[in-house]
Amino acid sequence: MQQDFLQLRAVIAVARRGSFRAAAEALDLSPTALSRAVAAIEERMRVKLFDRTTRTVAMTEAGRRFIAKVEPALAEISLAMDVANASGEAPAGTLRLNAAEGAARMFLAPVVLEFLDRYPDMHVELISEGSLVDIVAGGFDAGIRFFEAVPRDMISVPIESEHSMAVVASPAYLSGRVEPRTPGDLLKHDCIRIRHPSGVLYRWEFSKRGRDERVDVSGRLTVNNYNVAIDAALAGAGVTYTSHYFVRDHIASGRLVRVLEDWTPPFEGLHLYYPKHRHKKAGLRALVELVRERSRALAYDNRG
Repeated sequence: MQQDFLQLRAVIAVARRGSFRAAAEALDLSPTALSRAVAAIEERMRVKLFDRTTRTVAMTEAGRRFIAKVEPALAEISLAMDVANASGEAPAGTLRLNAAEGAARMFLAPVVLEFLDRYPDMHVELISEGSLVDIVAGGFDAGIRFFEAVPRDMISVPIESEHSMAVVASPAYLSGRVEPRTPGDLLKHDCIRIRHPSGVLYRWEFSKRGRDERVDVSGRLTVNNYNVAIDAALAGAGVTYTSHYFVRDHIASGRLVRVLEDWTPPFEGLHLYYPKHRHKKAGLRALVELVRERSRALAYDNRG
């Protein structure tokens, strides 16, 4: 039975992703093992489910009919297993979470590690990606993003009440230069620019008293990682724009100086989100409760 279940999951993964390699990565199998699983079910059924070449994979007509029948049935089986697991004494199994790189770092120590410590039978797979992905299509149980990026058809739970960005530079860089007082002043400075995974250069975003501005800054250094941008700023390469969370210690120690603080007000922070119409298995329920518990504690501390 377990082997049959694996073979069916392999077929559905290949159909969803259009690639044996991508399907193997999603199921944590070797490409060889996944290929054998698909071949085994094709041999048992005596029907070809996929047309394969060295570069492409396409479903046959028989494969499309088979997937249309099997995928809902497999989803019901998975749901039944989740319900059975939920009735156990403690959560067990694996949670797959997707997050932006910065969000993954912010979520790891205060939430994920506490969750693993609290539930020793749980495993967490935390995947960080620069681009926003469809967590359902990607096979994830939940995602972690800023509230504005959470799809509207998802249930979301706040991880932090608010967040803010920060424009920073080293004292060495600012020495002998006029600090920027408005976003437009950045055009006179050497800024460390960020390129998104899509290839688009990020335009720095500012807001003050209801007035929003986006600045296409200039600079000689462009990177695609905020950690590298912070390292460059620490080394005196210029001004950078990043999450205050990652530079707050540098600001407190004087290694970096924050400018334009009045143009970077707090906004609604990170949220954990998951699909509305999917059964919430025990592990996800426990994670949601931990996030809510932590949010209540933070709110109490702030009141004090």
